[in-house]
Amino acid sequence: MKLSESKTYYNLAKAFAGECQARVRYEFIEYGARKEGLKALAEAVDKIVYNEFNHARMFYTKLQDASDKAIKNIDIEGGYPFKEKWDLVENLRLAAEDEEAEVKLYPQFAATAKEEGFDEIATLFENIAGIENCHKMLFTELHDQLKNKTMYARKTPIKWKCSACGYEHTSNAAPETCPVCGEKQGAFMLDLSE
Repeated sequence: MKLSESKTYYNLAKAFAGECQARVRYEFIEYGARKEGLKALAEAVDKIVYNEFNHARMFYTKLQDASDKAIKNIDIEGGYPFKEKWDLVENLRLAAEDEEAEVKLYPQFAATAKEEGFDEIATLFENIAGIENCHKMLFTELHDQLKNKTMYARKTPIKWKCSACGYEHTSNAAPETCPVCGEKQGAFMLDLSE
């Protein structure tokens, strides 16, 4: 079976569209974090934005490999979320929800690819599903910390690091202002392992 005549071909196009949209939704979250002075949170989300870009790039590459000619159009039908509003805490929760949807969908796409004989694409879907699960866990943790006001405070002392200059400080809370470069508390690196 040729890839361009398979269900996997359409699944790649759906996945590409979904990853592109996720990337932009997460850029909105990054923008909101920066606007609220949460520089380190924005940087954590920016890493996910870049991951989503590369997921889209990989799906797009597989589509391009399916044809010698330019692909004029692929008609796909799919539902894509438009739940997020301009509320940073809620958007982090919704981003985790969005990632969970991909964690469930991509194994289905992988199974279809295997059935159709596209083992390499099946592996790609499986691997990206695993990455999306990590994104879901990170968004969930960021949401919980921001909602519960524990992002910059802990019960026990931990090391906080300024993302702007590298200053390190061990205490129960990140400094309000970095004593070295003057950055606000939002520049301190998040300790997600606590």
